[in-house]
Amino acid sequence: MALFERDHDIYRDRDALREDYQPEELVGRDEELQTFQAALQPVINGEQPNNVFLYGKTGVGKTAATRFLLRHLREDAAQYDDIELTVVFLNCDGLTSSYQIATNLVNQLRSESNQISTTGYPLASVYEMLWSELETEGGTVLIVLDEIDHVNDDSILYQLPRARANGKVEDVKIGLIGISNDFSFRDDLSPKVKSSLCEQEIHFPAYNAMNLRDILQQRAEVAFHEGVLSSEVIPLCAAYGAKDAGDARQSIDLLMKAGDLARDEDTDRILDEHVNRGRRALERGRIKEGIHGLTEHGHLVLYAVLTLDQEGETPVRSRDVRPRYTRFAELANRDPLVPRRMRDHLSELAMLGIISVTERNEGRRGGTYREYALDMDVDLILSAMEDTVELVGVHGSISDRYDEDGLDEEASPRHDSTPGPTPNDGPTLDEF
Repeated sequence: MALFERDHDIYRDRDALREDYQPEELVGRDEELQTFQAALQPVINGEQPNNVFLYGKTGVGKTAATRFLLRHLREDAAQYDDIELTVVFLNCDGLTSSYQIATNLVNQLRSESNQISTTGYPLASVYEMLWSELETEGGTVLIVLDEIDHVNDDSILYQLPRARANGKVEDVKIGLIGISNDFSFRDDLSPKVKSSLCEQEIHFPAYNAMNLRDILQQRAEVAFHEGVLSSEVIPLCAAYGAKDAGDARQSIDLLMKAGDLARDEDTDRILDEHVNRGRRALERGRIKEGIHGLTEHGHLVLYAVLTLDQEGETPVRSRDVRPRYTRFAELANRDPLVPRRMRDHLSELAMLGIISVTERNEGRRGGTYREYALDMDVDLILSAMEDTVELVGVHGSISDRYDEDGLDEEASPRHDSTPGPTPNDGPTLDEF
């Protein structure tokens, strides 16, 4: 008997649930697609392309919409003899400087045998190489910078949109498409960059439960055999996704996890219990992965928000997070970051979905500000922050979750905002 045999009971095409799957149609984004399509129309007209800036939370269809429309744009442009279209797609995750982006763009435009090192050149020299490669490419070049908010300086965001106007290139028309998960990224751009990059802005709001049902139904028809899904599976996955900031990727991942659990159990039906178990497993993994990737100060900021949440003080403004964060940094023998850098960590936590952020506008007198609240299970967060809690100490607001051996993961989670009693044994922090 073979050790590995093909499964034919659950999946017809499991790859339809993967992130790189491109459906024939995008559902739930008609208005955004129409605006985006209009912004790309100058390419077909042979005109200078618009610079487009897309923003919205993770998993709301920004990258999918971009890939979908650019695929059609390339196909349609091929029908015209006077249009030469090149699309360069670069994900900026892990790239923090204009230098790194510029070298990566040069290498994408060059052959494998003519790559340059990503270190060792003056930035001006790298830009000259980039202009040369773009001129050689000619025609229209659309450069897509996904997760653009990872970049700490905006030099490249000024240089690319204005390369033709500044005489850096002559025979190539450059269009820049920036995609950001961070709402505050645009606000931090310099005025000269903002005027160039943000010619056309498109906001992608969170999906609602009905949008997510349609998306999941579309994928399920391709991924699963007929009759495999019980009637409650898609509505349940959609409801969880709508609760988790309207994230389609999380809903699709949950549907696939439920399918995998059913397949592993050798059943022929996917039930709501598979969805619930799958959600717990995914949430544990996602929280731990996100938190483990944070810097030490990111952990301290998260610990501050978490303890304020347990005291019923959230939603909370960054200025009210700062005293708690500063105290924790001092207890950890670390120099506190300046307020702006602390806010950067809050933005990163929001982007990861660990905390939520709400923008408030109180007019002229109150101004505009952001409020933050915890958006994940407290015990899951604490289990991924054991080193930070040990370094700083157990705060009184979470002391009831700990016994003498550390975090008691068997204890029932507390959902109320009233601080628990401080136990006699084990290190705890005084209230302040």
